[in-house]
Amino acid sequence: MDSPDDLLALDNQLCFALVTAARNVVGIYRPILEPLGLTHPQYLVMLALWERSPQALGELAADLAMEPATLSPLVKRLEVQGLVTRGRRADDERVLEIGLTDTGRRLRERALEVPARVMAAVGMTIDEVTALRDALAPFAGRRPR
Repeated sequence: MDSPDDLLALDNQLCFALVTAARNVVGIYRPILEPLGLTHPQYLVMLALWERSPQALGELAADLAMEPATLSPLVKRLEVQGLVTRGRRADDERVLEIGLTDTGRRLRERALEVPARVMAAVGMTIDEVTALRDALAPFAGRRPR
């Protein structure tokens, strides 16, 4: 950047680069996820459940950095598709628990190809994708573990 005015140039803004990249990443995933019958947000829900299922709606929302009210309709659509179950916890009926169906578990096998197809679409290696993901960590926040 040659002058202080360059600091305010749109193309020099980190926020602009991140917003446009996020929109484009979803566009890259769309045709890859379509044969699985998933949208990008639904794919994220399934990824979290493939890691740990069942889990409470609130826990799942925290894992995904989403509000439970935003997540709830996604989960309902996945239930209609036969991929997840929603039910009250036996020991605490206030807790809505989300679990995988057998169909949802089997879908994971088909989803194994998704990361490689995304990398091929953008022409990046696993090491490059990992470095980019790690570089974004200060902006993405930390996922609770």
